[in-house]
Amino acid sequence: MIRGAIFDMDGTLLDSNGHWEKAPDAFLASLGKQAQPGLAQVIFDMTLPEAADYLIREYGVEQTPEEILAGVNKAMEEFYRTETPLKDGVRELIDELQMRGIPLIIATVTDRPLVEVALNRYGLLDYFEGMVTAAEVGAGKNGPAIFLEAAKRLHAKPGEILVFEDALHAIKTAKEAGFVTVGVYDWVSEAKQEEMKQTADVYLESFTDLTPLWQKIGGGEAPKEQKEQKEKKGWFRRKK
Repeated sequence: MIRGAIFDMDGTLLDSNGHWEKAPDAFLASLGKQAQPGLAQVIFDMTLPEAADYLIREYGVEQTPEEILAGVNKAMEEFYRTETPLKDGVRELIDELQMRGIPLIIATVTDRPLVEVALNRYGLLDYFEGMVTAAEVGAGKNGPAIFLEAAKRLHAKPGEILVFEDALHAIKTAKEAGFVTVGVYDWVSEAKQEEMKQTADVYLESFTDLTPLWQKIGGGEAPKEQKEQKEKKGWFRRKK
């Protein structure tokens, strides 16, 4: 039985990875430095502090990791506040999961203020029980710490929790830790989609067709009384 759902942020809920791909090159350009081709892919699996350390080590950036992170976050904040697109079908998916009584939580390598800005823009922040960031647990998604902390906050076991992720390395980590993994297509990681299909317990081409998900966790339609409640009151279970 599914008792919770963990959502990644960038590339899963938001179509924002394309902007992150440009961020390191733009940051280095602002310092008069030229990024090597493919820099974004090199640091894709890293946490923000790890990426900052990489820039210091490989490009001779003289700022501290804290200064680099502050600069990147400041540059990204306006994008999250005004431009970041929500992926098609996200609202309907969150709506349906909550109608089924499944609590939701965010687990992301993006820093908390940016997540809050983006979700507040769409009025979605209050639909999640909370948030766990890589900075808060001191590790990215190459290890299970961030997912296990999210599970702890959901008061559920890994095998009772869905993990929605667009990154192959995160899917592998979550699956090895015993979670029910849901791979989500994102154009930025197109080259890894076939392997993700083979790795994830469920694979979604988009959130507009959730049939594979409902087939996996059981039940295709919400109970009639819940459907009626949704029609009368809107979203079923908004966190207060």
